[in-house]
Amino acid sequence: MIRLLKFFGYSIVAIVCGLLLVLSGAYLYLSPGLPSVEALRSIQLQIPLRVYSSDEKLIAEFGEMRRTPIRFADIPPNFISALLSAEDDNFANHYGVDPSSLVRAATQLVKSGHIQSGGSTITMQVAKNFFLTSERSFSRKATEILLALQIERQLTKDEILELYVNKIYLGNRAYGIEAASQVYYGKSIRDASLAQMAMIAGLPKAPSRFNPLANPARSKERRDWILGRMYKLGKIDQAAYESAVAEPLNASYHVPTPEVNAPYIAEMARAEMVGRYGSEAYTEGFRVTTTVPSNLQEIANHSVHEGLITYDQRHGYRGPESRLPGKTLSAWTTELGKQRSISGLDPAIVTQVTKDGIQVLTRSGEAHVAWDSMKWARPFLNTNSMGPMPKQPSDVAQVGDLIRVQRQKDDSLKFSQVPLAQGALVSLDPQNGAIRALVGGFAFEQSNYNRATQAKRQPGSSFKPFVYSAALDNGYTAASLVNDAPIVFVDEYLDKVWRPKNDTNTFLGPIRIREALYKSRNLVSIRLLQAMGVGKTIDYMTRFGFAKSDLPPNLSLALGTATLTPMEIATGWSTFANGGYKIAPYLSTRSKAAMATPCSPPTRHGYPATWSMVWPRPTGLRYRATAVSPSRRRQAHRRPQTPAHRPNRKRQRLPSASWTAALPTSSTASCKT
Repeated sequence: MIRLLKFFGYSIVAIVCGLLLVLSGAYLYLSPGLPSVEALRSIQLQIPLRVYSSDEKLIAEFGEMRRTPIRFADIPPNFISALLSAEDDNFANHYGVDPSSLVRAATQLVKSGHIQSGGSTITMQVAKNFFLTSERSFSRKATEILLALQIERQLTKDEILELYVNKIYLGNRAYGIEAASQVYYGKSIRDASLAQMAMIAGLPKAPSRFNPLANPARSKERRDWILGRMYKLGKIDQAAYESAVAEPLNASYHVPTPEVNAPYIAEMARAEMVGRYGSEAYTEGFRVTTTVPSNLQEIANHSVHEGLITYDQRHGYRGPESRLPGKTLSAWTTELGKQRSISGLDPAIVTQVTKDGIQVLTRSGEAHVAWDSMKWARPFLNTNSMGPMPKQPSDVAQVGDLIRVQRQKDDSLKFSQVPLAQGALVSLDPQNGAIRALVGGFAFEQSNYNRATQAKRQPGSSFKPFVYSAALDNGYTAASLVNDAPIVFVDEYLDKVWRPKNDTNTFLGPIRIREALYKSRNLVSIRLLQAMGVGKTIDYMTRFGFAKSDLPPNLSLALGTATLTPMEIATGWSTFANGGYKIAPYLSTRSKAAMATPCSPPTRHGYPATWSMVWPRPTGLRYRATAVSPSRRRQAHRRPQTPAHRPNRKRQRLPSASWTAALPTSSTASCKT
């Protein structure tokens, strides 16, 4: 008997020594290739790029991963209890590896013949998530164990948990518990209920299987099991347990909602960051604060949006986008699902035509469109004419018509259509070049082409101030007289005659430069350019930042035949407001990486040394010469105005481009339709 006991004792010692030798050999074999755990202290998680207005309102978010890092001190204690109850209830006591969990995993392997669970602790999962792949092999498990032991020696339990809750994938592109809480509940994890925290704590095991959106029944079962574990381990009392289990699974999909509608600005900021940092711009957690205040951007949006709709409606109704007669309600609903809203213009199908309006089916249900909102819809015939005024709703719409409606502030619907015309607006701070508002088109979802910065068009009369500025620099004064009289130019090579004229087809004779400018007399501009010389004037205009290639080397330049963008016109006009300095427009005041220091200079103030003066002497005269009093503006343009504030000879005519440039006290604006 004694011999038998000695045999078993020696055998146990031999087995233990053998295991120690195996572990030592594994450590010696694997340790040279182990990554440095110290790198975890400075790890950079992948966080999306976010763009904000100058008053810190969200404009857009870019990136495949939704992640908002949270510090350990901000994690609710109830969530920590739920997570540990689900994943690692012995976390506080082990040293990175839980032998009982490994034994349980080994037993399952022997019984089933394949790996069912890895027996991983939270520390081992941190090692796997940050350093290893998801491969299932004994060598990878050994490496995971060794790394976990190193992590426990170098990091505190709080640091390990903080790394874990910010790294884990929790479904629907959400990485980390804060992003998951925002995605599933639209709130911070700090504001989540006990039941909601338990649901999120159950996701790391299998984000797809226990997803509350895809598999609500399994998700609730997993949640309730975690709550039961918390109660069993004494983390919560019976009342809290029963209340949480009774709470319905009220998860729904939430996405970050932009607080400011500025998609063209967002795209400009994104392109700028990608130009600087490449693909890292989407993952380094950059927070870009722009120069655009949300209130000014909203005003710019409304001006362009409503101006284009009004302008388009003045040229008639082009009919429904399509006709779906004879379809059933379910077929109409399916068709609506294929359509998309365009800048607040929602698709709708006419279901009934009455004397006081029409009934329409929208994605949110049936609604009424009043006849008063349809009276504008004269039939569009061609670019210069419209049909008769409609007398009743049936003259405008029929059952089955796919139309557009616009929701008003009182929740009523207005009959509308998507404009064919396009427009752009840009507003700059003339003192430092900060972009204060920018709209690149009617709808970004319809076209992401930024007309404010990319569309080169002829600016027309908004270009004349630069001609007059050149005149003032060449010895003319605001009181100089120039003859507003007919002039004829003969091209001897082409055998053509050019007879320029004023918009009003009238002539005022000798007129002071100041008056000629605010009355926009074409013949005075031409005579000034002819007297100064085209080449010399073009050289002067490059001081405003205009490229020579965009300025035609002939007298038509005086009428604004240059090809410029609204941004370039606004930049040039800024010199009239700031005392003669050429500014450089800019969009972002600072770009800050998540949990890091600013990575770009702060807002620029004043005039950088690289900026040049257009005029080397005081320019009050130029500003006063270009400024026009409201009374004189009214006298100069008494006829009905287009949205671009330039008179047209025929109201129905669709001009290729119309411009407005303005010089308010605190900003310079340029807009084009």
